[in-house]
Amino acid sequence: MTQVSETLAQDRPPREGSLKPVIDAIPASAYENPTWKGMAYALRDAGLYLGLLVALVLVSNIWAVLGLEVVMALVVSGLFIVGHDSAHGALFHSKRLNSMVGRIAMLPSFHVFEGWILGHNRVHHAFTVRQGYDFVWHPTTPQEWREKGRLARLVHRFEWSWMGSGTYYLHQVWAKKMMVGKPPARWVKAIYRDRGVVWAFIGAMVAVFTLIGVLEGLSFAGIVWLDVRTVLLPFLGFTYVMGSFVHVHHVSPEIRWWPKAQWTKFKAQMEGTTVLRAPKGLNFFIHWIMVHVPHHVDMRVPMYNLEEAAEAIEEAFPGTVIDDKLRFRDFVRNTRACKLYDFDAGRWMTYREGRAAGEAIAA
Repeated sequence: MTQVSETLAQDRPPREGSLKPVIDAIPASAYENPTWKGMAYALRDAGLYLGLLVALVLVSNIWAVLGLEVVMALVVSGLFIVGHDSAHGALFHSKRLNSMVGRIAMLPSFHVFEGWILGHNRVHHAFTVRQGYDFVWHPTTPQEWREKGRLARLVHRFEWSWMGSGTYYLHQVWAKKMMVGKPPARWVKAIYRDRGVVWAFIGAMVAVFTLIGVLEGLSFAGIVWLDVRTVLLPFLGFTYVMGSFVHVHHVSPEIRWWPKAQWTKFKAQMEGTTVLRAPKGLNFFIHWIMVHVPHHVDMRVPMYNLEEAAEAIEEAFPGTVIDDKLRFRDFVRNTRACKLYDFDAGRWMTYREGRAAGEAIAA
């Protein structure tokens, strides 16, 4: 982050109140979502996904496969973002079309559509950066850290490192919040149905590529490698991309998390996330998901209009939004600086700082 934006982040006072004045600043054109445009993105990404699957069947060299997997991780993420927009009802006017396209688009990332709506729309968006409510990259306090056992600390150290963001997403979001456990009573039927669809899709993929391996006369090891590169690795690549993206959306020394009594919608959605400008060409895959403030201000803005909405918000509320370039080194910096959180002081801490704070309290 530049020195000017750092100064603004430190000097500006917390803002109070609702988001209505911010939503009013977004032009009507930012909400336009013609059906053809949403379908074009969905079909394009689906075509890329199918094409890469064919390439991964034909190519078995490990280095070539790894290169294809990088592209595949981005394509699966793009399809997921299409599904994410559909889950918000932003991609199409039709509720039915949003539901259908959203479910299909989320299958390559093995995501439960109704489970995502519950956890993401109803919890994460409703209580962004609120202590005890927002479960995505929710910080651990120094006191909680002191009470963790050795294994729990090791897991936390890895998952909160730049290398472990995919493991965090796989463990804390995908497994614990979507695929395992009984959902609230009114969501049970819908989530169980969509879980069944996801597991059936995974099973069908394994069956299809195993059959292809058998028909091609591959050895047992060759069939396993075919299943790994077409089914498992694209999913694991996606979890790393998405875990990293969500981290930089809501974890930074400049982003404050709030106790319930101090939390407001304005603080959460305007100051609790970021606008990060992706390098040229990357939005072809990730659909402007890094322009995240306007998405949190109003989920109805479709992905391809987020930049327009961001410009209007920043013009109406200058100096409020964290707006910077998307850089991998900043993600690494954030993971090193933001390990624990002191809600009383309103600041992120390293493990060493958290340990020192605990020793000072004990003394």
